[in-house]
Amino acid sequence: MTLLASSVAAVDPSCYNRTVNEWWCTAYFSDYRSELVEATTQHLVITLAAIVLGIVVAFPLALVARRVPRLESAILGGSTALYTIPSLALFPLLVPFTGITATTVVIGLALYALTILVRSMLDGLRAVPDEVRESARGLGYGATAQLYRIELPLALPVMMAGLRVATVSTVALTTVGALVANGGLGNLIAHGVSTDFRAELLAACLLCVVIAVLLDVLIVAAQRVLTPWTRTGGVS
Repeated sequence: MTLLASSVAAVDPSCYNRTVNEWWCTAYFSDYRSELVEATTQHLVITLAAIVLGIVVAFPLALVARRVPRLESAILGGSTALYTIPSLALFPLLVPFTGITATTVVIGLALYALTILVRSMLDGLRAVPDEVRESARGLGYGATAQLYRIELPLALPVMMAGLRVATVSTVALTTVGALVANGGLGNLIAHGVSTDFRAELLAACLLCVVIAVLLDVLIVAAQRVLTPWTRTGGVS
């Protein structure tokens, strides 16, 4: 009996077992590596898909708001109103159309991201000086060429600032996808809370922070590459 007890004690991690429930437990990371990798991968995929979908929807909305002033209030008001809908209500509303899938979470998060993306894109386009647009027209640029070759590069710093905020907030909101069993690290957080598994809860929260920081650093690096003149005191 003593031998059996000693063998069980040797197998069980010293920082989480039936009698110990520590917050920091390195053994948890190795014992649950596959679960952590799967949850982190799902979290990243959902976050990136939601941001890409948000950009695809927000950009034309920002263009319409800039070119048709009478629609600006409706577009900004509508995108802002979406953010006031609680996720507890939004995700279940989408379930009848998209099912209990990651698609439900992606669409919901993309709608939330519109609040920041539409406004930052519109502000970025407005920040382009009128004399720059006039000069572009004088050089023979058409509307499309002027937008993509002149206005967008100059608007990028403001747009990227909005993208950073939207991305970090989406990383956090992705955890709410646990409501429909597709929350990435949110699934682990929900399980850790319900079972009082401290090591699982802390590990999932830390990984969310790591993802947010890494994505933010990548966006800043991309901005520096795409806007080299901002590093040399040129046009900002």
